[in-house]
Amino acid sequence: MKFIDGVKFADMVKIGAHHLHQNADYVDSLNVFPVPDGDTGTNMNLSMTSGAKEIAAHASVHLGKTAQALSKGLLMGARGNSGVILSQLFRGFGKAVEEEEKLDSVKFAGALDYGVQTAYKAVMKPVEGTILTVAKDAAKKGVEVAKTTGDIIKVMEAIVEESKASLKRTPDLLPVLKEVGVVDSGGQGLVYVYEGFLACLKGEALPERTAIESMDDLVNAEHHRGVQGFMNTEDIEFGYCTEFMVKFEDDKVKKNPFNEGDFRQNLSELGDSLLVISDEEIAKVHIHTEEPGDALNYAQRYGSLINIKIENMRQQHIDIVGEGHSTMKEEKAVHPYAIVTVAMGSGIAELLKSIGASAVIEGGQTMNPSTEDIVKAIKDVGAERVIILPNNKNIIMAAKQAADVIGIEAAVVETKSVPEGLSAILAFNPEIGVNENEKAMSKAAAAVKTGQVTYSIRDTSIDGVDIKKDDFMGLAGSKIVISKPSLDDVIKTLLSSLIDEDDEIVTIIYGEDVTEEEANEIASYVEENFDHTEVELYNGKQPLYPYILSVE
Repeated sequence: MKFIDGVKFADMVKIGAHHLHQNADYVDSLNVFPVPDGDTGTNMNLSMTSGAKEIAAHASVHLGKTAQALSKGLLMGARGNSGVILSQLFRGFGKAVEEEEKLDSVKFAGALDYGVQTAYKAVMKPVEGTILTVAKDAAKKGVEVAKTTGDIIKVMEAIVEESKASLKRTPDLLPVLKEVGVVDSGGQGLVYVYEGFLACLKGEALPERTAIESMDDLVNAEHHRGVQGFMNTEDIEFGYCTEFMVKFEDDKVKKNPFNEGDFRQNLSELGDSLLVISDEEIAKVHIHTEEPGDALNYAQRYGSLINIKIENMRQQHIDIVGEGHSTMKEEKAVHPYAIVTVAMGSGIAELLKSIGASAVIEGGQTMNPSTEDIVKAIKDVGAERVIILPNNKNIIMAAKQAADVIGIEAAVVETKSVPEGLSAILAFNPEIGVNENEKAMSKAAAAVKTGQVTYSIRDTSIDGVDIKKDDFMGLAGSKIVISKPSLDDVIKTLLSSLIDEDDEIVTIIYGEDVTEEEANEIASYVEENFDHTEVELYNGKQPLYPYILSVE
C-alpha cells in the first residue's frame, strides 16, 4: 500500500479505538500498584473514543482534515495522564500532516515521530518506561523502515513489532514495573491502538463499537436542562443558541491574525455558555447570545462561516413547557472566584464544599474526569477566575488542559490527594490574584502528610512489602508501608509511620465500608497514643479507601 487518505485513516482510528476498547480492562489490570490507580485502560479508551467519535463526524478524504478532527476529539476527551499523552501524540501527528491530502510511508512515519516530539514537550518531567517511550521507539523504527520501503503496511508492521518490543522493555526502565512484574499500562494501550491500525491496513477490521455522546451532545443536553427545567421563558437572558464554524481564509487571517484567547474573550462579551475550539484551519463556536449576527460578523473577519445553526431558545422553551409555565426564579450566582476540585464520596464532597470548594467533580482513582468534564464544571460555576485542584496525580494533566482552554483566568494547584486539596482550600484567599493563590495553596498542600488505606487486587511485592490479594495496604504518600489482612493493624501502623512529635492535627476520613463505631475507635486510639495531637473525624463515604488520613 503506497498511500493512505483521510477515509483510510478514519477507518484505522475507528478500529484502533475499538481494539483498545475491547482490551481496556486488561490495560487497567497493568497498573503499577496493585490497586486501582487511575484506570489507565478506561481513561485511554474514553479518550480515544472521543477522538474516534469526532473523526466519524468530520472525516474527510483529505487526510490532514481527518487528522485534525482526531486531534480535537482527543483533546477534549482526554482523561488521565496516558489519555492526555495520547491526545498529544495525535495532536502532533495532526499538526505534521495538516496540509497533506494523503500520506506515503515516509510522511506517515514522520508524522508519528513529530507526535512523539509534541508529547514529550507537553510533559514537564517525561518518565522513560511509559507510553512516551513506547511511542518514541515505535516511531523511530517506523522512520527507519520507511527509508527502505514504500509500503505503509510494512512500516506499520515494524511500528507494531517495535512498540511490543519496547513495551517489554518498560520494566527495565521503570523499577516499579519490574518489582510488580508488569509492563507499562499506557504503553500497552498504545500497542492496542497501533494493532488496530495495522489490522485495518491489512483488511482485518474489527466490529464497529458503540458510539458515546459527543461534546456537542453534552453541551446541548446541559443547555436544554438549564433552560427548560428551571427557568421561566422571560428569564432567558440570551435567547439564541448559536453555533458555527469559521473556516480560516489566508487573506483575512493575514489582515486579522487569529488568536484563540482574544477571539474567545471578544465573543464572551456577546453572551454566555461560550465554547471555542480551534486549530490552524477552523474555529468552532457555541454561544448563547442576543445578537447572533454580531457574533457571526465578528467571526467572519477571520474566514468563511460554515455549519451555522441558530435556535430561538425562548420559542423552544414555550413549545416544551407551554405559555403558562412559571417556576420560582433562581438567580444564577455570580462568582468572582471559584475553586473546582475532584473527589470520590459524597461525604468528602460535602466537606470540600463546606470549606470553600465551588464544585466537586466526582472522580479519582476509579474514574479520572476528562478535560471536558473539568471545563464543564468550571462553566457551570460561572466564575471569572478559577483555581483547579485535581487531588490525584493522574488528573493533573487533564486539569492543566482544561485551564488552557477555558478562556478565563485559571490555575492548577497540583494536589495529589484529598488531604492536600483540603489543605490548599484552607489557604485560599479571595482577595489576592490567581498566581498568588496558586503559590500559597501549593505551599499549604505540600505541608500536609497523606495516608491512605486501600485493598490489594493481586499478590505482589512492592517497596519491599509482600502483598497478598485482598489484604489491606497502608500508603504514606505514594509509598506502601504495610500490607496485612487486618484493617486495624494496617491503620494503626500507618498512623505510627505518619505522626511525629511536631504534628498537631490528625484528620481521619472514613469510607463507606467503615462503621461510625469503628472510626470512633480509631479516633480514640490516636487520642490515647498521640496525645499531642487533635483529632478530627469525618464520614467521607468514599469507596475503595476505608481510611484517608491527613496529618499536619
